[in-house]
Amino acid sequence: MKIIDLLAPESISLDAAPKSKKEALDTAIALMVKSGKIRDKEAYTKQVYLREEESTTGIGEGIAIPHGKCDAVAKPGLAAMVIKDGVEFDSLDGEPVTLLFLIAAPNTKDNIHLDVLSKLSVLLMDETFTQRLRSASSVEEFLKLVDEADREKNGLPGTEGAVESTPESKNKGMILAVTSCPTGIAHTYMAAEGLEKAAKSKGCFIKVETRGSGGAKNVLTQEEIASADCIIVAADAQVPMERFNGKKVIECQVSDGISKADQLIERAMAGDAPVYKAESGSSSESASSGKGSGSAGHKVYTQLMNGVSHMLPFVVGGGILIAIAFLIDGLSVDMASLSDEMRANFGTITPLAAVLKQIGDLAFSFMLPVLAGFIAMAIGDRPALAVGFVGGMIASQGKSGFLGALAAGFIAGYLVVLLRKVFEKLPQAIEKLAPVLLYPVIGILVMGLIMLYVIEPPIGFLNTSLNTALTNMGGSSKILLGIIVAGMMAVDMGGPFNKAAYVFGTASIAAGNYDIMAAVMIGGMVPPCAIALATLLFKNKFTKEQRESGPTNFIMGLAFITEGAIPFAASDPLRVLPSCIVGSALAGALSMAFGCTLMAPHGGIFVFPVVEHGLMYLASLIAGTIVGALLLGILKKKVSE
Repeated sequence: MKIIDLLAPESISLDAAPKSKKEALDTAIALMVKSGKIRDKEAYTKQVYLREEESTTGIGEGIAIPHGKCDAVAKPGLAAMVIKDGVEFDSLDGEPVTLLFLIAAPNTKDNIHLDVLSKLSVLLMDETFTQRLRSASSVEEFLKLVDEADREKNGLPGTEGAVESTPESKNKGMILAVTSCPTGIAHTYMAAEGLEKAAKSKGCFIKVETRGSGGAKNVLTQEEIASADCIIVAADAQVPMERFNGKKVIECQVSDGISKADQLIERAMAGDAPVYKAESGSSSESASSGKGSGSAGHKVYTQLMNGVSHMLPFVVGGGILIAIAFLIDGLSVDMASLSDEMRANFGTITPLAAVLKQIGDLAFSFMLPVLAGFIAMAIGDRPALAVGFVGGMIASQGKSGFLGALAAGFIAGYLVVLLRKVFEKLPQAIEKLAPVLLYPVIGILVMGLIMLYVIEPPIGFLNTSLNTALTNMGGSSKILLGIIVAGMMAVDMGGPFNKAAYVFGTASIAAGNYDIMAAVMIGGMVPPCAIALATLLFKNKFTKEQRESGPTNFIMGLAFITEGAIPFAASDPLRVLPSCIVGSALAGALSMAFGCTLMAPHGGIFVFPVVEHGLMYLASLIAGTIVGALLLGILKKKVSE
């Protein structure tokens, strides 16, 4: 198969004049549709834009290669545009795009077309070739130039071996590289070509392993890895890393392999790279997307999100089972006839509810240990997992709660990093025991002492103080109290403020003050619901991943699982938290004003049947959700696509 087999004359425009990136993409998609290779234009368009959200396909030097791979593509195809005046495209080098190739790839087992598309990507690295395409006077000339270049260029980078080896090049160092991008169509091979050209210009030997959609090509051997002076991993996708243990490794984004190839080769030749260490029993694959090159804030965010993403299934599963248990009891018993002691056991009165509550409580109890454990693992690898779990469990059973677990995760991770440095000069026989003996014993002991004597006392004192302050407010304005307790539920979404308000609400049930619990619960329901609504109303204010996960927060919010809002709050706390707090406070104030009461300490929408003035309670929730969502739309900045 040749490149011109994919490029139909009707899909080429030599005089395109789009005014924006969106217009350029839409024009190219329309050209692709003319070729008859697209089954569903809307679905294909969505895929092209989704790919653009991952990272720009404007690779620099005036070239863009947007692409979409999905079932909406009937046959592999290309569309091409020459844009004489250029168009802003968020390119890696900030320059306008004057030459654009759009790729359409079907979801099929036969990936022969991927080699052809990858070959085109490599050809576009040739400045002479691209300049000739821009100067083509007719579609026929354009096709002829592509065909001639195709015939001259056989194979792909990473399939024919390595950059020409000479005694001189070997003397300048042996560099290996791995390139990979999420779709594995274009950037993988362009990064490989960029690194090879940079190495050749400096007279340096290099071999590049490409991990594209068609699988790994030109795979590095153990002998080559052992002989390498430095290894460059330019990847935004999973790459097996354990094989590089003990070697100098530069990890960066795949786009750096295209735009910063010269600097990467210079760093590799100078040996300016850290030694990669794969811990015993650690994962053999790493998602390498600039790890080590990002800002400190981004690293902390990534580590936090590793804990949150592993925690959420326990929160969702356990929380909803608990809510169903409350619903069953709410439908099965007469709340007004229950004693104070029975109300305290609400959710376990009927046998079925008791079973669901027991299972849900067990799942929920893993929340904080899992959060702390996987934050720690993101920092210190698997040896830190157990240390983080123990710290999170102490926080869960003590008074420090969510904030204590957060602290435990980061402390455990860096504690293991410190232990690794302390033990790195041990004899080899003992060093092998470190991950299974020394890290767990010493790490867990030190973690426990820090949590019990450093973290728990101050955060526990904070919780106690908050509870005391709320209790003393009991006789003040009900509406003001509703604003405060509901707003507190959104302040830290599971932390001391949230837990203090919740404990105050549950304690009020035993005292017969059911209106406070109603305000508390509605305050916890608003943040996830407001975020879910905002992701639907203000799509340009959220990333692709946030838009996809946003609607799930409706379920979590309605089930009174405030923690569903944590990932959004963690990524943009200065805008998300104030919006949620205002929405929750409004809902709490309205709940108090309407005289809504709640005898159940949990359950969300499942216990609405036992809420007094249930319709007004629902109206309060809707009002708080809308206000919170609108504030998010106003305060949050547009996401750069």
